[in-house]
Amino acid sequence: MALSEHERQLLAEMEAAFAQEDPRLVSTLTGNARTRQGSRVLIGIVGLLLGMAILFGGLVSKLIAVGLFGFVVALTGAFLIITNVTFGRGGKQGVPKNKKAKWSDRLEHRWDRRNNES
Repeated sequence: MALSEHERQLLAEMEAAFAQEDPRLVSTLTGNARTRQGSRVLIGIVGLLLGMAILFGGLVSKLIAVGLFGFVVALTGAFLIITNVTFGRGGKQGVPKNKKAKWSDRLEHRWDRRNNES
């Protein structure tokens, strides 16, 4: 069943408001952020393992430059892993997901949530 022009306009407005209110949730639901984040973690794991192999190769061959290069590659891989893995941050329902939310805003949000539950 086709939507009327008015219904399409209302739907577009609702989508825009939803995207403005919680863009992180929208990107999670569309799958864009999760696939990019997962691929970065995978690249980080490969980089870490490759860097460790190069590092040990430099140790065995007693070439300092090769060992340093391996260390840098491993460090870059570890950095990619750490920055793209979330350990349950923002997993609670209703918690503001904006990392730059002010302390007072988060406190007020918790107060409102507590009052609404009782």
